[in-house]
Amino acid sequence: MIVLEYFWYLIQIVIGYNLVFPVVLLLIYKLKGRKTRGSKVQAEKLPDYGIIVTAYEQTQQLSAVVASLLKVNYSNYHIYVVADKCDISNLDFKSEKVSLLRPPTVLGSNTRSHFYAINNFERAHSHLTIIDSDNLTDPEYLNELNVYFAQGFEAVQGIREAKNLDSTYACLDAGRDIYYHFYDGKILFGAGSSATLAGSGMAFTTSLYRKCLEHLDVTGAGFDKVLQEGIISRGYRIAFSENAIVYDEKTSGTDQLVNQRARWINTWFKYFALGFKIFFKGIVSMNWNQFLFGLVLLRPPLFIFLLLSLLFLFVNLFISFTVATIWFAGLCVFVSGFYIALKSSDTDPRIYQSLINIPKFISFQLVALFKSRRANQISVATKHGQSGQE
Repeated sequence: MIVLEYFWYLIQIVIGYNLVFPVVLLLIYKLKGRKTRGSKVQAEKLPDYGIIVTAYEQTQQLSAVVASLLKVNYSNYHIYVVADKCDISNLDFKSEKVSLLRPPTVLGSNTRSHFYAINNFERAHSHLTIIDSDNLTDPEYLNELNVYFAQGFEAVQGIREAKNLDSTYACLDAGRDIYYHFYDGKILFGAGSSATLAGSGMAFTTSLYRKCLEHLDVTGAGFDKVLQEGIISRGYRIAFSENAIVYDEKTSGTDQLVNQRARWINTWFKYFALGFKIFFKGIVSMNWNQFLFGLVLLRPPLFIFLLLSLLFLFVNLFISFTVATIWFAGLCVFVSGFYIALKSSDTDPRIYQSLINIPKFISFQLVALFKSRRANQISVATKHGQSGQE
């Protein structure tokens, strides 16, 4: 009985700390955080970018994506559109800065598409950046990345802002992104660790990207999880640039939401153990970046630890009112932290209005949880109205 009692309290601690961890991280940021933004880079030192746009099956938005990239306020770059399993008969990019690549066989993988582009680079680009086939870029995107590369960083994650807020689910999806960009990006990096990678809107030195992934064949969703583990384990930090903006299309329909979240949940279960590796490596080497980043990787998806927290609160109402009160306080801390994230960001009023639908949003993620085991067989791509490879 004593063993079961200890286990009962241990599992509550493991789940409960996730409620207060973001606010603790914010306090560390306030105490330790320093401004890491530098000055503009001198012209002779500008990186040469290979911009990789990956598409799988869907090409409807590629023209808009490329048009957006051609408007960046920068000259030293070349765009590589990898159209995997796509009909490219209607695609015609007239700019000499664009190469349209169609692999002869189906790749079905982000990293395979990336390395197909790398192996077909027009020249030896010093840096590369990855853009989804539904993203649009801010004209200063590359210049803002350069701010951190100039400081010696070899990996930078930009910010993915919502391109569309045309439904309740799109607004809730955008609200979730704001929360993660704030805590897993700005605050985590400012506290001395690394920003988590978001799958697109991220850039690396070409040598680092090849070093981390060239020897692997990562299939299914989650290449960014493998990539960030490779970067952090090698002792690098991932910088966060809140001014390097890409506009990302949010899920508007329930089918899109369920299928996308099923893949994300599958990815967490598949790769969360990498957090233990980085966490213990950080302890052994006394590396703050690895220690803190490992803790973040071990965190369950948001809806899972929130539902478990509510369950523990309810159960403890019949077991220990004191513990139930602690759970209630923890949930209040989490809600406060979520509110801080929204208020600290440029949050659209429609996102606030959508928050009343969070229970319905979570219910669809529960459906996604049950579909997650076969998530990668559901679809390789996130299908918005028109979208690209995840």
